[in-house]
Amino acid sequence: MERKDFETWLDNISVTFLSLTDLQKNESLDHLISLSGAIQLRHLSNNLETLLKRDFLKLLPLELSFYLLKWLDPQTLLTCCLVSKQWNKVISACTEVWQTACRNLGWQIDDSVQDALHWKKVYLKAILRMKQLKDHEAFETSSLIGHSARVYALYYKDGLLCTGSDDLSAKLWDVSTGQCIYGIQTHTCAAVKFDEQKLVTGSFDNTVACWEWSSGARTQHFRGHTGAVFSVDYNDELDLLVSGSADFTLKVWALSTGTCLNTLTGHTEWVTKVVLQKCKVKSLLHSPGDHILLSADKYEIKIWPIGREINCKCLKTLSVSEDRSICLQPRLHFDGKYIVCSSALGLYQWDFASYDILRVIKTPELANLALLGFGDIFALLFDNRYLYIMDLRTENLISRWPLPEYRKSKRGSSFLAGEMSWLNGLDGQNDMGLVFATSMPDHSIHLVLWKEHG
Repeated sequence: MERKDFETWLDNISVTFLSLTDLQKNESLDHLISLSGAIQLRHLSNNLETLLKRDFLKLLPLELSFYLLKWLDPQTLLTCCLVSKQWNKVISACTEVWQTACRNLGWQIDDSVQDALHWKKVYLKAILRMKQLKDHEAFETSSLIGHSARVYALYYKDGLLCTGSDDLSAKLWDVSTGQCIYGIQTHTCAAVKFDEQKLVTGSFDNTVACWEWSSGARTQHFRGHTGAVFSVDYNDELDLLVSGSADFTLKVWALSTGTCLNTLTGHTEWVTKVVLQKCKVKSLLHSPGDHILLSADKYEIKIWPIGREINCKCLKTLSVSEDRSICLQPRLHFDGKYIVCSSALGLYQWDFASYDILRVIKTPELANLALLGFGDIFALLFDNRYLYIMDLRTENLISRWPLPEYRKSKRGSSFLAGEMSWLNGLDGQNDMGLVFATSMPDHSIHLVLWKEHG
């Protein structure tokens, strides 16, 4: 058929086709399809795909695409990335979607980083780490061997672990390599704390001592307690050292001279924990920046002024039960804003500004759990068999790790948490190093460490 005749025929049949009912149009198309060969069918297939399968992500403005994508969960988005290069490009560029997904997993977000592809990669890294936690594959273990008697005291700081033992020695270990950096002769250690130059020890001989790492020499001796010293803390800036003892008292000492400045009374049980730290909130009794002294025994937590006046009074006493029927676990968390302690009833969180109980986390699993660390997002807990991670937003236990038969301690001195920053949210960099350490019956130290990212 000539081109001109074909165009005339096509115009006529088009007018006729448009006058048909929908059913007649369908029958006409079915008849034409039945008469078509392979070339015509392929042509029809290609054109129908273009007409019927509209790529809305390609056609919509980017802002509208981002709005729609925010309604999809991350796993669906990852599947959508496989549709085409264009879809992958648009979805990967949606910064808010991936930042929200990371936050929901308990990840810290730096809002100054606006590279969308960066946040998609962070999410993929985050989902892997959270899967490892859920599948009990996020940690690994190792041991430190070197003491010849019971290890009673542990303290961790910046990748270094100090251990104090009944073998009359204290050792400083590099956790990453397992190497002993220093080993010095001491008295029996019930509590230890250290910095780069010195080690402070509380002892079962009722004294506190300060030692020089480099020479092993005892540079100061603090005498005055009439019972074992179970906890020590110090501040070089204030030139103060505080100690808590089995004689039910706290003592405040001049760190440089060894002079006892004050004896604080009021506890009716062993003082198993003392904390000297700056306050970060304003209250009726303190201002931000003030140094705070906390002490804890079996039933109570007491808050003291740091003044040097004799017979100073306790500012506030916190407890779980007025009749002293509920014991506190011997681990105390204080970050300058909140005080957290565990008991048989669950985890208790006090607001330091008002001293009110902000929160009580009660779950069946918490009956015998002790607190190791508490943050904005996660808490680290343990019992006789497992190490646990709790998501504080849901109060659910999201991971556990088996523990060996470690040495038990009523004072809580024979186990501790390692790095703590990840409790405020993981960031892909802080999930490394020591998680947990405890002394063992064979005098070794059992370490639980973050496994490197896969």
